[in-house]
Amino acid sequence: MSSNAVQKMDPRAAVFTISVAAHLSGMHPQTLRTYDRLGLVQPQRTRGRGRRYSVHDINKLRLIQQLSQGEGINLNGIQRILQMDAEIEALRESLAQVARERDEALARRDEERIFTAGPTGAVNLGRQRVRQVLALPPASAR
Repeated sequence: MSSNAVQKMDPRAAVFTISVAAHLSGMHPQTLRTYDRLGLVQPQRTRGRGRRYSVHDINKLRLIQQLSQGEGINLNGIQRILQMDAEIEALRESLAQVARERDEALARRDEERIFTAGPTGAVNLGRQRVRQVLALPPASAR
């Protein structure tokens, strides 16, 4: 098998049936149906209304199980935690977008400079980078 045949799987691609997702998350399929009804995990649906879970969904199910069984948090608390996680992720994506736009604006600003003025008042077209040449004093002055 060539290395080109192996591809990364999209973590949001809904490919697992409920039985496989239940096995991978260590839960009973009925628990997954309950979590779907409560809105904790919302798998994608097939045309026949069958549930399809993604790797992202399975990771969320494992988190729910850890919070419920390991931490003793009730389902309402878990729902609130998941909402806050989603808000944080949306804010991170928004911040990354703003940073990209800022970087693009700074790059455009440097390219769009129409003219510059030198230290003597001379006007130059475009951005001019001025380098000062340092000269040593004449040998007789040393």
